Amino acid sequence: MTGGDIRLVLAAIAGIALAIVLIVRGRLHPFIGLLCGAFAVGLLAGLPLGDTAKAVQKGVGDIVGGTGLVVALGLSLGAMLHLSGAAASLANGALRLTGPKAAPWATLGIAIVIGLPLFFETGLVLLLPIVVAAAKAMPDEGDPDGTKLRLIMPALAGLGVVHALVPPHPGPLLAVEALHASLGLTMLYGIIIAIPVAILAGPVLARIVTPGVKLTEPVLSDPVVDMLPPRRAVSLFVVLLPIVLIASGELGKLVPALAESPWLAAAANPVLALLVTNMLALPLLFGRRLSEASIQDAIWFETMGAAGAILLAIGAGGALKQVLVTAGLSDLLARLVMMYAISPLLLGWLVAVGIRLAAGSATVATITAVGIMPGVVAASGASPELVVLAIGAGSVFFSHVNDPGFWLVKGYMGTSTADTFRTWSMLETVISVAGLAMVLALSYFV
Repeated sequence: MTGGDIRLVLAAIAGIALAIVLIVRGRLHPFIGLLCGAFAVGLLAGLPLGDTAKAVQKGVGDIVGGTGLVVALGLSLGAMLHLSGAAASLANGALRLTGPKAAPWATLGIAIVIGLPLFFETGLVLLLPIVVAAAKAMPDEGDPDGTKLRLIMPALAGLGVVHALVPPHPGPLLAVEALHASLGLTMLYGIIIAIPVAILAGPVLARIVTPGVKLTEPVLSDPVVDMLPPRRAVSLFVVLLPIVLIASGELGKLVPALAESPWLAAAANPVLALLVTNMLALPLLFGRRLSEASIQDAIWFETMGAAGAILLAIGAGGALKQVLVTAGLSDLLARLVMMYAISPLLLGWLVAVGIRLAAGSATVATITAVGIMPGVVAASGASPELVVLAIGAGSVFFSHVNDPGFWLVKGYMGTSTADTFRTWSMLETVISVAGLAMVLALSYFV
């Protein structure tokens, strides 16, 4: 490594450490702490102040313009489901079908199915309001917060494993195309790996890490609207509509005759799917009471208050990510790992882990890793399907303060920053490490 490379690594470590200290010890809002960390990285790495500021603006703009819209529309839909009583009604119905003991396994299975066609953030904002409502109805077993988390964490695990491992989720699908892997085999291998990994990272891990974790009220507070909940069929329609729209668009792309359809392309866009669902949910969930000022105020005050806090935090996380990328850390890590003769599967995982830790984004980690791996796959003869899965596992390693998903999960669970590390960050790390172990084991048979 050159002196410039060492300076860049130290700058990244110092900037991320500064952000963590300001948030955890200084009690600053993540928005301020992450922005300070982003500027610290740029200045210590030798980027001109103007270039650092431009990277910060680009990072915030990319997140707010993409993920931010999904989060805001998902929050408004979640607020409607919550305030109308639809989420609680669905949750109570599901609990009666499964019973409290089976509820964590039910939420795990539902999350895997719902998460397949969706970006992680979309699945999170659609599913967690229902899971949180169900968690409130669970018997507390002497530890009410731990009981809630033992229902919430399997849902997060289900969403997390498909985010990393199973096409047609966008991340793995991107890697399949870049490495010219078989989509069918990648889906088959991904499902074989995802199920045991999700069980380990969800119900099993939750039993270990949740004792002693304390929850505050999450972003969606108790209902303030006095009204009868809508019929469960209507509530279920509202929940499933964006999933069906996005799934139809993604699956339609796999059919050659439909691949160029503008209608399917529009349906696959999560922003449009959520906007359409929002507009239909208003009359379906609130009926004639929709025109009441108290109803409108309750919906939008709750939505905007939650959205403001979360969007500021994830926007600043995007700023830190972009400064790290602009400074060249992603390219540096890729170059370093390529210098060593190691297993292509381990190599892909390590590259993705390095980019994930530095940039915070699983998508950036996947894109960077698959960009340098085609030559390695061709030269080594490794299974491209398994390389796709190894990269996917590495891309979710240890979510921390520069990952917008970290702050989104924190806001929905109601955990402190330290407890979010203990639960969510540990969950993602288990998915990553166990996923790699399963990929390596599978490589002996395929």
